[in-house]
Amino acid sequence: MANLVIASNTKAMKKLDKSINDKVWAFIEKLSADHTAPGLHIEPIKGSVDPRVRTGRVDLNFRAVLFKIDAQLGNDPTFIYMGTWPHDEANKLAERSKLRVNPINGVLEGIIGELDGEQDRKRYIAPPAPRSELNRAVSILPTSYLGQTFSLTDLTERVGLDADLAQRALAAPDENTLVDIAAHAVGWQGSALLELATGAHIDTIREKLGFTDTPVDKSLDEDEQILKALEQPASKMQFTFVEDNKELRRVIEGGDFAAWRTFLHPEQRKYVEQDFNGAFRLSGGAGTGKTVVAIHRARRMAKADPTARIVLTTYNKTLAADLKAALKTLDPDLPVAQRLGEPGVYVDGIDALGYAVLNQTGDIGAAAEAVLGYRTELSHQRTNSDKVWRDVAQSVSSGLDAKLATPGFLENEYVAVILASKVTTLEHYAKVARPGRGVRLTRPQRIAVWKLVEAYRQQSRMDGSLSFPEILALAAEQLRLRVEAGKGFLVDHVLVDEAQDLHATHWALLRHLVAEGPNDLFIAEDSHQRIYGQPVALSRLGIKIVGRARRLTLNYRTTAQNLHFAVSILSGAEYKDMEQNDESTSEYRSARLGPNPRLVECVDPAAELDKVAELIKSWIDEEEVDPATIAVLTRGQIDRSQFVRALGERSVEARALDNSPATTGHVQVLTMHRSKGMEFSRVILAGVDDANVPSKASMRSVPEEDQAEALLRERSLLYVAASRARDALVVTWSGRKSALLGSSTD
Repeated sequence: MANLVIASNTKAMKKLDKSINDKVWAFIEKLSADHTAPGLHIEPIKGSVDPRVRTGRVDLNFRAVLFKIDAQLGNDPTFIYMGTWPHDEANKLAERSKLRVNPINGVLEGIIGELDGEQDRKRYIAPPAPRSELNRAVSILPTSYLGQTFSLTDLTERVGLDADLAQRALAAPDENTLVDIAAHAVGWQGSALLELATGAHIDTIREKLGFTDTPVDKSLDEDEQILKALEQPASKMQFTFVEDNKELRRVIEGGDFAAWRTFLHPEQRKYVEQDFNGAFRLSGGAGTGKTVVAIHRARRMAKADPTARIVLTTYNKTLAADLKAALKTLDPDLPVAQRLGEPGVYVDGIDALGYAVLNQTGDIGAAAEAVLGYRTELSHQRTNSDKVWRDVAQSVSSGLDAKLATPGFLENEYVAVILASKVTTLEHYAKVARPGRGVRLTRPQRIAVWKLVEAYRQQSRMDGSLSFPEILALAAEQLRLRVEAGKGFLVDHVLVDEAQDLHATHWALLRHLVAEGPNDLFIAEDSHQRIYGQPVALSRLGIKIVGRARRLTLNYRTTAQNLHFAVSILSGAEYKDMEQNDESTSEYRSARLGPNPRLVECVDPAAELDKVAELIKSWIDEEEVDPATIAVLTRGQIDRSQFVRALGERSVEARALDNSPATTGHVQVLTMHRSKGMEFSRVILAGVDDANVPSKASMRSVPEEDQAEALLRERSLLYVAASRARDALVVTWSGRKSALLGSSTD
């Protein structure tokens, strides 16, 4: 049985229709079963530049181009599938195709030969030209990008770039031109140039792409060197071993050989495969692949140890459903645990996770007494804590300042301080530390707050309800008591996505769910996308990172133009990461180019509705865009409903998107909050005026001392919304534009 490797990003190959893809699948399936079968017609090419090249018969009109590697993996050869072309074209391409190991960095490189000099028949991966003295002398003048200075020798002799590509990069007059060159380069070379555009040091570029000081083992023969090169992280951007026929079929039939589910950037792969001595934090901007890494890592850990109890969780049930679907897409055969604590990957929202803990761990009386000060049972969840806080603030004569006696302040104080520290008495609350809280409280103010807390808890005892933060705090204490009783921890590994939106009781639950140790917590977060709650410091919550933190900077979703717009929304604001270090966007860059975002000022709301409908119709009718890939994002639900109704009146089929999956055949209209974790080909940010963004109602609900933090959340929300667009982004408003657009409209 032959070993099979699939190559991605074969730009020389045009997209095949489904009927040919089915035949390609049949061909490769037969090749895997018996490469000597006569019906495959695996044949060498006379006069080819590489004796390893072969073509195989897909059908009478199409042939596959392959490389056959005879070095041993077991006793079977390895075939590298490069693509399928019409019969005569495949033979001509094969004559000029070559497979080799880049001597500078050890990356496996394949060249698909050109046809009659046509520009659309480009090299798949261009290897560096021979390092002659002439090449070194072509350009000795250094070029500087963002403070870093490079020469041709740096790029060819230390990175391994193709000499022609390196010369064009050095000749680029500005960063935008260099990004354009990078966008048209293939594989690792494009990634290297994007790093160059952000001013990364040569050593940093080499590290991110996984290059070593001894790239090629000269003791191996050429075929063995090729197989060894397949293990190089940058090689895996374009080449992957296909482990089984089911995975192979998904790759072939999917038609996207560069799909995230198969090929990873070397930096992403590093965080998927690496083991850590404790909790690890992976940060990165929107679209940099943090979720992809978490999903692949969950799969890798489950494959490595089928007995491992793994939890993959995130902020809410909608995002958790997306994670579960993506995990099944990645590997339909991966065991998904149906019950918390069973072997396999258990996927759910973190609030549901807390509820599952309480359902599975028995009597919660002792935990409730420790957390709430009284024994209780799990009955039903309180879904509207704001109303209860508002009622007690109005009915209890506490003496608390009106600006503090608000549901927002009281709930945050209750969760971040009282539940997090298991405060059950006034004496404890009077002395407890309040790290990270923007408002300083005097002793009389603490007494006043405690009166309201007691009234809130009394209401809970009367109606037998518990809020989700209380359930989480109880679940954390229940898990602590379980370990104290010698029953051990419930799971072995926890992976958390969108971690920036979790609050203190979430972290208490996670810390007590898994023992502190190797690969205990994998945390994916972006503080710039924190749109809920208050900032936290992991070290204060028992999560010890101690240097185990890295950041992804390459955006795979949005174009460079859209990324620049989204990042400009954050300009001038100061953000802290989850270790209370300054968070920066300085190195963020995109692997794609596209049109500039459009900013459309309208004379009134009716004109804005007309303009949005007109834009959507032009995309659908003139550009043949699938309506389901178009989204209109609004700040609130009232505006969302208005746009759904107005678009329908203007002959645009649209649906409001709540917690249910997106519908086919309709434009999606949703709030900016709901858009978190999603992406669309075309996005319209509607109603971005000073009345809606930032939300005046939201800003009024927080104390003066918390206004700056609330404004950061509003800024982050607009950043999240703007970064949902893969291709086209349009911003509309009537009246006065939002001040948060700021320099993004300059």
